[in-house]
Amino acid sequence: MGEQGPVIEGFTSRVVRAVAATGPLCAGIDPSESLLAAWGLSSSAEGVRTFGLRCIEAFAGEVPVVKPQVAFFERWGAAGLAALEDVLAAGREAGLLVIADAKRGDIGSTMEAYASAWLDPASPLAADAVTATPYLGLGALAPALELAALGGRGVIVVVRSSNPEGRSLQEARTAAVDGSGPGPAVEDLLLAEIAACNHGGLPVPGTVGAVVGATRAPSAFDLADLGGVILAPGLGAQGGTAEGAAALFAGCPAGTVLPSASRSILGAGPEVAALRAAARDERDALADALADVLG
Repeated sequence: MGEQGPVIEGFTSRVVRAVAATGPLCAGIDPSESLLAAWGLSSSAEGVRTFGLRCIEAFAGEVPVVKPQVAFFERWGAAGLAALEDVLAAGREAGLLVIADAKRGDIGSTMEAYASAWLDPASPLAADAVTATPYLGLGALAPALELAALGGRGVIVVVRSSNPEGRSLQEARTAAVDGSGPGPAVEDLLLAEIAACNHGGLPVPGTVGAVVGATRAPSAFDLADLGGVILAPGLGAQGGTAEGAAALFAGCPAGTVLPSASRSILGAGPEVAALRAAARDERDALADALADVLG
């Protein structure tokens, strides 16, 4: 018999372990122009670097996952991306799981390049997971899904976003396969395809997650069957509540739901102690709300 390679722990399993250690919250790192000003930082690559590193210091040990918004770094060009590299490295060193909120999506060799940038451990931009957009077809994301699986990393696909502008597209009905009438909504079709990837479609289970806004009503697809991480934006500034998240994600496996908050926490800055306290309060509220409803 040939020698078997090491067993790779899937991204969802890694998230579940991290949530069990600290609690269910993904803390956003969004150095917007307004927040830089509020924190007394310069509108520059150095400003976003300081902002990001301060967030890492505050969130380490308090939350399982952080999510830098790539756009706020890349708008400063090479210097901004260098700042992001420092933030990603600091997150890894602090023991945090890091989701690069880059929302990439393309086809063929271009998608391969995006996958290499964000998911290859040799890349200076490598993160534990990257967000992706699926509207060239989930199959077009295959290079990212396959590379993520090889390294126990994740791809989190935007399916049911928290912004109202997305609803007409995401709720649009597809055609039934047999031509008998309307099929599932686009978002439900995508959720079913993601579940298929997680339940045998990829060599490592739990590689593919989904963005499902915490402000949305339940969909026809049973989220408990997704088999991957659910990133749930919309808390705080967008009107989502811990109680609403609990109702939407009832029955999902414990540790797989990652409610995300950014402005409601970052507004407590710039002091590290205040940021840490805000993250802890949000985390504890979510833990209490989700404790009795997750499987």
